[in-house]
Amino acid sequence: METYGLEIYAIPLAIVVFFYLRGKSKKETAAVEQLQESVEAGLTEPSSLHPLIDPKKCLGAGSCIAACPEEAIGMIKGKAVFINPTVCIGHGACMAACPHGAITLVFGTEKRGMDIPQVSPSFETNIPGIFIAGELGGMGLIRKAATQGTQAIDSISKLKGSSNPLDVVIVGAGPAGLAGALGAIDRRLRYAVVEQEESLGGAIFQYPRNKIAMTAPIKLPIIGEVKMTEISKERLLEFWHGVIKKTGIKINYNERMEGITKTDKGFMVKTTKQSYQTRTVLLSIGRRGTPRKLGVPGEDLPKVVYRLIDPEQYRNKHVLVVGGGDSALEAAIAIAREPGTTVTLSYRSDAFGRGKAKNREQLKELEAQGKIKVMLKSTVKLVEQNKAKLDYNGQAVELRNDAIIVCAGGILPTPFLKELGVLVETKFGTA
Repeated sequence: METYGLEIYAIPLAIVVFFYLRGKSKKETAAVEQLQESVEAGLTEPSSLHPLIDPKKCLGAGSCIAACPEEAIGMIKGKAVFINPTVCIGHGACMAACPHGAITLVFGTEKRGMDIPQVSPSFETNIPGIFIAGELGGMGLIRKAATQGTQAIDSISKLKGSSNPLDVVIVGAGPAGLAGALGAIDRRLRYAVVEQEESLGGAIFQYPRNKIAMTAPIKLPIIGEVKMTEISKERLLEFWHGVIKKTGIKINYNERMEGITKTDKGFMVKTTKQSYQTRTVLLSIGRRGTPRKLGVPGEDLPKVVYRLIDPEQYRNKHVLVVGGGDSALEAAIAIAREPGTTVTLSYRSDAFGRGKAKNREQLKELEAQGKIKVMLKSTVKLVEQNKAKLDYNGQAVELRNDAIIVCAGGILPTPFLKELGVLVETKFGTA
């Protein structure tokens, strides 16, 4: 009778164990496939702060995987593995969740160093009066960037006054710059915010439509604590616009900083429109820097842009996308799916080695359907109002064209920092 009783419990237990192991096996297979895809596409270098997992300390608890909303970590052979480095946004939730201390957060890797400006705990650089907060300092996460912007302004407010017209010029209207502006208003500082783009948001503004921006509750001056978990780009920008309207933050859009000069009283910040005499400068610009341009005649026409915001605006148009990375492939794919569009993708090399496998597969399908024309080993030579001229395998080609999207990356601000005298350290997988 006792044996029969044990069998009653053993059978359902065996079923549970079977399905558990099968589910575990599927997850490991998916993790291995993702890791292989990342390696094959050459997408193994994280762009910011990221986890370094010690396999000797990892006991396979899986807490880090559950804590990572970007699914950058997977379980392989009972150990946590960094399987999708390029989607990591550096929030550090994985390190906090690990019960065995197997994860540390680092910048750069052994193969590719990451330039990080040296700043004090008050976010001041080695140049007294120049502060850095947000993505430029390695913190791309919205919450941390905003916190740094607030803390930098707190430090600036403690400095002795001067005869300058302004206490601080804030360069960049991303989360760090906006939080800094709120702090300046709260501290009754004389400030100016300059933003090179036509709208706010920094890197957020450059996200594709409806992209989910992962964040967490943030505390902002004047506004207080704001609870956010998963929020779309549109809702996040709507929130920031509401903050601007409520607090009266003044932002000078379409005004790019061109240089900073030290003066007896502080600094002279020169922009494309004017110059500002200020006691301090808060640099809250992104690491992407200024978009890399084609450098060809006609590039200044309004139809040439450097990111895709909304594919719908290109319906029924002839569009040329330039670039070979994921941003270029994704832009071409999204536009090609809009009614009435004709899309040409131009890339100077002979293969899309840097693109994710899924993007390359979708591109191949759309090319086979005749929705995208791929022109490898081609470069743009001239842009005109209704057409574009390219060199394609040594042959001159003319395309009918209504819009051009250049996805060629950005010119990093590191040389600018070094020119100012700001100390920059190259980190190779260190904290």
